[in-house]
Amino acid sequence: MVDDKTTPQDLLRRLFDVAVNTAMPQTCVPPYLPSPLDHGKLTVVGAGKASAAMARAVEDNWDGPLEGLVVTRYDYGVACDHIEIVEAAHPVPDAQGLQAAERILAIARELGPNDVMLCLISGGGSALLTMPAHGMSLEDKQAVNKALLRCGATISEMNCVRKHLSAIKGGRLATAAYPAKVISLLISDVPGDDPSVIASGPTVFDETTYADARAILKKYGIEPSENVQRILDNAADETPKPNDPRLASNETKLVALPQASLDVAAKAAEEAGYVPVILGDAIEGEACAVAREHAALALAAKQRGERTAIISGGETTVIVRGDGRGGRNSEYMLAMAEALDGAAGIHAIACDTDGIDGTEDNAGAIIGPDTLARAAQAGANPVDALANNDAYTFFEKIDDLVISGPTFTNVNDFRVILVDG
Repeated sequence: MVDDKTTPQDLLRRLFDVAVNTAMPQTCVPPYLPSPLDHGKLTVVGAGKASAAMARAVEDNWDGPLEGLVVTRYDYGVACDHIEIVEAAHPVPDAQGLQAAERILAIARELGPNDVMLCLISGGGSALLTMPAHGMSLEDKQAVNKALLRCGATISEMNCVRKHLSAIKGGRLATAAYPAKVISLLISDVPGDDPSVIASGPTVFDETTYADARAILKKYGIEPSENVQRILDNAADETPKPNDPRLASNETKLVALPQASLDVAAKAAEEAGYVPVILGDAIEGEACAVAREHAALALAAKQRGERTAIISGGETTVIVRGDGRGGRNSEYMLAMAEALDGAAGIHAIACDTDGIDGTEDNAGAIIGPDTLARAAQAGANPVDALANNDAYTFFEKIDDLVISGPTFTNVNDFRVILVDG
């Protein structure tokens, strides 16, 4: 049970921390490491916000020789002794990511039939492991990436396009390493935990096509450059498909899942005296619309007199119409505060488990019954903030941003609504 000194805000933050800690690489990576090699080195490559911490976990738990290179987001680096760590930009790729991807692909191509390549893959890898297809520039790739981020495309849709404009994603890293054995350890940050979507699946087969990628751009009214259009129209170098013999001996292991983090948080909420209700770990949709649906569930539970914790994960999207600051979790929280309209006894949190919501320095935000009243006193208008996609500024004015710093893992969004019936 919660003691008298623990506030709902304290509990919400504790539940977030519990969810994150469940997916920390030092805990989840070691059980999935391969058996010691009979001979030769283990070559480690990887990409994602958790990849440097995963590399450190490998070094701490591997007795034999190893070497390699992984690329992670700026400020997400972790010191390693044998594996080189490169930091690059996310969510829009930069030259550092391009150079790292080129080097990783070169490492893969040098491997032989008796070698093992251990790939450490986590969310964020799509932007970090950037290597445009032949005939495309980095600027072409950046433009498509920005357009996809602004239009509200789902992560599966974004990564379908990214794979078909890449020389390394969509299974191409694994085919470059053939005939070496490839073992991939994945921390999932995508609804459905599909390995081909996590970081755009650099080491697994891809069932999507160039036609699918073209359809996604058309759906969102994105006009690609001539270089991008030429590649998507040509489709001469389709991604590796199921039953590709070059991938037959490879292994893929999911080492941390969003559902596991939700389950642990649910247990902690129950111990604090709430009845947990998990809506699912794969919720998608426009952030404001999802928030209003969840607010309705909370109000209904309140009316029934239930003391419950409504828990969910997944990845919402934001259609960018303004020029404000904020990410999908902050926007979700702002829309929920507006929908709840100060309802008594309801508090909530929404955060990205990697510690960064969008491009700002916050993981997300937190709300309570007094959110709108305090905002009014601070001169913050929720309607205006939503219209301008400026949730960050709104919550900054009332000191309700959740700032955790980099967590060195990533199992997607984490949301809890506490209802005191």
